[in-house]
Amino acid sequence: MDQTYVIVTSSISGLPLFLIFAGSCIVALAAFIFLYTLATPHHELTLVRQGNLSASVSFGGAVIGFVIPLGQAVAQSVNVVDMAVWAAIALVVQIVVFFLSSLLLKGASKKIEAGDLAAGAFLALMAVAGGILNAACMTYTD
Repeated sequence: MDQTYVIVTSSISGLPLFLIFAGSCIVALAAFIFLYTLATPHHELTLVRQGNLSASVSFGGAVIGFVIPLGQAVAQSVNVVDMAVWAAIALVVQIVVFFLSSLLLKGASKKIEAGDLAAGAFLALMAVAGGILNAACMTYTD
């Protein structure tokens, strides 16, 4: 058998599992976007569509803050169900981070709606920090 054929078939043998994990991540991201936008008092996607840079920065930070631990969940998981459990935890953590950050920044949603870029940047950075810590906490060994 040709060595190139063996190398190529060996390389793509993991493709079905890749597709399952990638599809699951897309579903998890869609669920995050849907649930996060329901949980926050302001309407991120509407504000972004209207050109509100503060909402865009804040929401983008939340997405990154979710995707960082989602990537860690993929790397650490033993199967797709395990990954989905940790993705759900990452989703909840991001919502909690938003509300805790809003306690520090009184009137955060109103500031986002008003286009206050400092507020958007603050919320984005808190979301990314929460995501990094969340991902680090998922790194465990038995």
